[in-house]
Amino acid sequence: MSSAQEWIDRGEQVIMKTYGRYPIVPVRGEGCRLWDADGKMYLDFLAGVAVNNLGHCHPRVVRAIQEQAATLIHCSNYYHIPNQIELAELLCNHSFADQAFFCNSGAEANEAAIKLARKYSRETRGENCFEIITAADSFHGRTMATVSATGQEKVQRFFDPLLHGFKHVPFNDIAALRAAVSPLTCAILLEPIQGEGGVKVPSSDYFRAVRHLCDAQGLLLIFDEVQTGLGRTGKLFAHEHFGVTPDIMTLAKALAGGAPIGTMLATAKVATAFSPGTHGSTFGGNPLMTAAALAALHALLDEGLLENANRMGDYLMAELQRLKTRYPVITEVRGIGLMVGMGLTIPAGEIVKRGHERGVLLNVTQDRVLRFVPPLVVTRGEIDEMIAILDMILAEIHSSEVGEE
Repeated sequence: MSSAQEWIDRGEQVIMKTYGRYPIVPVRGEGCRLWDADGKMYLDFLAGVAVNNLGHCHPRVVRAIQEQAATLIHCSNYYHIPNQIELAELLCNHSFADQAFFCNSGAEANEAAIKLARKYSRETRGENCFEIITAADSFHGRTMATVSATGQEKVQRFFDPLLHGFKHVPFNDIAALRAAVSPLTCAILLEPIQGEGGVKVPSSDYFRAVRHLCDAQGLLLIFDEVQTGLGRTGKLFAHEHFGVTPDIMTLAKALAGGAPIGTMLATAKVATAFSPGTHGSTFGGNPLMTAAALAALHALLDEGLLENANRMGDYLMAELQRLKTRYPVITEVRGIGLMVGMGLTIPAGEIVKRGHERGVLLNVTQDRVLRFVPPLVVTRGEIDEMIAILDMILAEIHSSEVGEE
């Protein structure tokens, strides 16, 4: 078997440079741990960027994929697919929604939401009703429409002209949102918690005010729960923490336990705007991916993982707060459930690098925020293990800063 460096050298020749990849070559995973091509073990507190909510290679998902692959992998959406129907029923029965559209990723789910919102609004409010308001520092995907919706210039750079019809306002600022609404506005698209934006949690009353604004102005409310949904925050969907429901919601990442699938959920009233030929996806909701998603969703609902996310999230936050009292470099610890951010006075990349060297996978977002999104199966012992390594790294950094003084 090739070594990690051999795989890296081969990949440099044939893989486009769209990622700043770390020198790690994972080849096997189980629970909260990954092993690389050289046999080194890592404690995974990134979980495929909030994808592996069940941990790596959950037995129920593995078994479902194996059995379905031997039965029927793919067929056209020209036909009725039992697994797809069962998955839609399960999602709708556990949410505000009445109907689902299936695709392959979060970006595709958000594309579908944008199209549905525009088509519904044009049919109900007029041809010029197409504008969608999103938040600064938001992230909704990397297709042209979702890049345009995203409120980060670094994501949009080089790809202009962007898709017309998006406005960006500060997150958690209801006055700015209210001021941005115009006769052209059809929808407001927000993440309940901004993940790529730095794990930003809004005030408790923000979304109630947003819902009231949408109702008063006849606007659709779209929640992008691609990262926050499916137990990440200790509830099935993050918007449940804020006591509001959207008209449209998007999911992906954790939906199939690591297999690629996305969905856009909507109320029956809004969903009627889609008719045959208005939208589609060749692979969306095929038998293999929906079998994986059914197994993953049942595991999430049946195995106490929401409760564990709450317990372990509280414990993780408390341990990070303890570190904050010892290291001035930490400015803030914030989050809900197992979606936690730690703000720093310095770029977080060096901490991530040193974590890799010591066998723990961490993540940096917005340059100075460490993001912790471990699998929902994480244990107290595994959190202790990660905290001990992080404590060691922060002590080294603190010592070097004091030495320089």
